[in-house]
Amino acid sequence: MIALLQRVQQARVEVHGQTVGAIGAGLLVLVCAERGDTEAEADKLLAKILKLRIFSDGAGKMNRSVQDLDGQGKAGGLLLVSQFTLAADTTGGNRPSFTQAAAPEEGQRLYHYLVARAQAAHAVVQSGRFAADMQVHLVNDGPVTIPLRMAPPAG
Repeated sequence: MIALLQRVQQARVEVHGQTVGAIGAGLLVLVCAERGDTEAEADKLLAKILKLRIFSDGAGKMNRSVQDLDGQGKAGGLLLVSQFTLAADTTGGNRPSFTQAAAPEEGQRLYHYLVARAQAAHAVVQSGRFAADMQVHLVNDGPVTIPLRMAPPAG
């Protein structure tokens, strides 16, 4: 699975002009399931997202995770948005290929699995709508943008 994390002061996602998910300070996470991905990659990805220390402590050093955003046990938000275009292969010309993205049914299943697992593990979780035409609004904090990839087992 591929994820692109953006540390945000706030973020929201709209579908047809209606807000379907919104958070204050936390992480906007764009997510893509690739061919061969399983729940194991989703679990590893979520564990990394929750533990990654990319929020500033009192000294201004990146030393806090989204689980301890303010240093006093207050969790930040997670806004999970499906984005199959993260699997784009641009090596073969000017039109991207998306053959590495999971088939839509499998991508949807893994995305919903990730959202459900996140909701069970974290206090503030919102999501976009799979396969919808979404408008994502954010105030990137820093900016801090970090790519993550949990590759399926070789074979």
